[in-house]
Amino acid sequence: MQPLMPEPPIPVEKTLALIKPDVCDKEEEIEDIILRSGFLVVQKRKLQLSPEQCSNFYADQYGKMFFPNLTAYMSSGPLVAMVLARHNAISYWKELLGPSNSIKARETHPDSLRAIYGTDDLRNALHGSHNFSSAEKEIRFMFPEAILEPIPTQQAAVDYLNLYVNPTLLAGLTALCKEKPADPM
Repeated sequence: MQPLMPEPPIPVEKTLALIKPDVCDKEEEIEDIILRSGFLVVQKRKLQLSPEQCSNFYADQYGKMFFPNLTAYMSSGPLVAMVLARHNAISYWKELLGPSNSIKARETHPDSLRAIYGTDDLRNALHGSHNFSSAEKEIRFMFPEAILEPIPTQQAAVDYLNLYVNPTLLAGLTALCKEKPADPM
């Protein structure tokens, strides 16, 4: 008799990770840390963004003093975009990144990626999505061909359950009741 192997955990959340232009040469080293931290790299690509694309990606930062420097920096060379997956991927990735200011990160989170690879507040080496909706938006931006499975919420979830799940359960349970098998499994 073979021992049963536990099912591998299903990554339930995705986030976007960017390795910024000034540390793109450390891609393998950083990816190794990511994998050892329990993430699965679902998609990966190396690309160079134009200043206009950077402006669109960081549109929520528009109007801030550092915005022109940010777009110039992010378009200064190639970067690596990755979709990372695991349970609670967004919060674990933010924890691994550390504070956005690399100088502060070295003081408060010396083992974080930004403390190790970042230079200052602007050149902080890596990017991570802040929340679920920004992760979805940013993944679509960097991987326009990606198929993101939306997780229905509130009324959409109720509608999905009523339309697809409940009828299937009802039909299956009704069939079980009619047949009354000795072993329902």
